[in-house]
Amino acid sequence: MPDKYLHIISFDIPYPPNYGGVIDVFYKLKALHKQGVKIKLHCFEYPGRDRSEELNKYCEEVFYYPRVVGLGAAFSTKPYIVVGRRSKKLINRLLEDDYPILFEGLHSCYYIDDKRLGNRFKIYRESNIEHRYYINLFKVENNIFNKAYFLFASAKLWYYQQVLKHASLMLVVSQHDAKYLHYHFPENEVEYLPSFHANEVVESLPGKGEFALYNGNIEVPENAHAVKFLIKEVFNGLDNKLVVAGMNPPEYIQKLADEHPNVEIIANPDDEHMFRLIKEAHVNILVTFQATGLKLKLLNTLYKGRFCIVNSKMLNGTGLDELCYVGDTAGELKQKLQNISEINFRESEIAIREDILGERYSNDKNAKRLIQLVFNDFA
Repeated sequence: MPDKYLHIISFDIPYPPNYGGVIDVFYKLKALHKQGVKIKLHCFEYPGRDRSEELNKYCEEVFYYPRVVGLGAAFSTKPYIVVGRRSKKLINRLLEDDYPILFEGLHSCYYIDDKRLGNRFKIYRESNIEHRYYINLFKVENNIFNKAYFLFASAKLWYYQQVLKHASLMLVVSQHDAKYLHYHFPENEVEYLPSFHANEVVESLPGKGEFALYNGNIEVPENAHAVKFLIKEVFNGLDNKLVVAGMNPPEYIQKLADEHPNVEIIANPDDEHMFRLIKEAHVNILVTFQATGLKLKLLNTLYKGRFCIVNSKMLNGTGLDELCYVGDTAGELKQKLQNISEINFRESEIAIREDILGERYSNDKNAKRLIQLVFNDFA
């Protein structure tokens, strides 16, 4: 059987895998490598993320490219997140062979409509409906200049998404987003393929914990908005303790927490500390105000934590509804908290998670399915 080669164009260096988008990229590399796929990885460099020898363990070759920044990129008719990720060296390397090309996110799709790649098998890996993501950032942002940027970016992304008609295959992280792409690209093959992730076995502990936990990158406006909602609308007036753990919490969030004796902020915990908090919490509570993509922190909490309370937008076609308690208003979320505050998390609930997560979110199973779809290998 001939070797299977695959180009992967990543919007960022996918190591360390410490935020949503690159988590999917990195663990996809590992899973495909385990199945024998030979990967040529192309990474665009981003400030604060260094080149990594770790990637060489899973790839035949790893190439790095600087992002194009400045006024020319900012005022291009193409979205800034796309036009900044172009390179003559990249396109020339893609033209050296006829291997399939996987474009990670709309960010990486500068060359997806290039006529020189017209006969190639091109895969678009969706992680968000990007223009919806940016319009929601616009809604929760307070700074007038940032609001203008997000609104303008959303409009350009909406217009630019038409290039996706050049994809031979779309691999989509949620069923909700798959419906959107099916509707807008009825001639394209669209397949639901959940995100790859760090978890292999369910590590949830039976029994009870002493606090509720929200975790996330709090410097992202959407997450800061969620934290503000939880503190002011849900945990205000409750005896339940809320721990908020995540990267770079804004000063106004810290001040808000200081006004509530039942709220504690843990800034920038390392992975070990974060996973310990997830496991020790009685409840992991996660809310979002935009239903796009798959929130990988939801998977982490289901693999590692006890009870999980979410709003319906957090689920977003994940098929994980039966593993979570769902509330969409502050009152509903308060009621869910009070209902389970004195209940032990049981071994039977762990077994249910093992069945559902093992069936739908196994990296090995999803890597094999990706290989079948790309290489038509149904052996």
